[in-house]
Amino acid sequence: MIARSARALGLGGIALALMATSMPVAAQDNSEARIRKLEAEVRALQRKVFPGGDGRYFEPEITGAPVTTPAATTTTPSTTAVTDILARLDALESQLQRLTAQYEVGGNALRLLEERIEALEAANAPPPEPEPEETAAREPEARPNPARVAAVQAIAKPQTDDAGDDEYSYGFRLWDAGFFPEAQQQLTMFVEEYPNHSRTSFGRNLLGRAYLDDGKPTEAAPWFLRNYQADKNGARAGDSLLYLAESMIALEDTSRACIALAEFAETYPALATGRLSGPYATARSKVTCG
Repeated sequence: MIARSARALGLGGIALALMATSMPVAAQDNSEARIRKLEAEVRALQRKVFPGGDGRYFEPEITGAPVTTPAATTTTPSTTAVTDILARLDALESQLQRLTAQYEVGGNALRLLEERIEALEAANAPPPEPEPEETAAREPEARPNPARVAAVQAIAKPQTDDAGDDEYSYGFRLWDAGFFPEAQQQLTMFVEEYPNHSRTSFGRNLLGRAYLDDGKPTEAAPWFLRNYQADKNGARAGDSLLYLAESMIALEDTSRACIALAEFAETYPALATGRLSGPYATARSKVTCG
């Protein structure tokens, strides 16, 4: 029994010794396989980063003693050989990381360059040719009615020492002749260039009326409200408040129409019973206010 135990211990010690001596060999074999795999990956990546035979393709920069495959009779490789193998592996892995980074940076730069070129080409591209239907649809605007043009040109613009008053008067003449779009353009120019003129209250109010008479209450209402709020004592502030109510009626906004009418009657009682009594009564007849 004792002998059997001794033999068992002896065999165990031999097994441990064999394992100890075979581990460096196995490590070397595995390392060689890793080296060959890494070298193949590096060469493949180099061909991607530096394609063509321009001289930039290079062998891996690896230092260290060359590793030879141990002969069948070799029992244990030296410590120096194993160290060289590990150093060679580290160098290969570092080089592979560098090449991978270069490849990714180059690919990203190329993508950004392509996007920039596409953006420049899109910005410089000529506009598409309009379809025949679109061209035909724009012809009435491109070719105004000659008779209308002549009629507008026949309306004389005053020429006095007061340029602002001349601009307003010309807008009034256009509106009075029924040329509402032309009056809108002229009066807009007047109120913008002469915001402090004595005729400005007249101009803003008439601009609102040019839109309202043209069937555009949405565009008219802001001008009436602006004229009333800018100066409630202005020459046409009361008129604008009453025509603001007319705009709200046209927009079927009864609530705001009633508010404007009540404000008009309270703020301008003389106008409500005097010069504007007729338009005021007409406006009130169109809505039922509580």
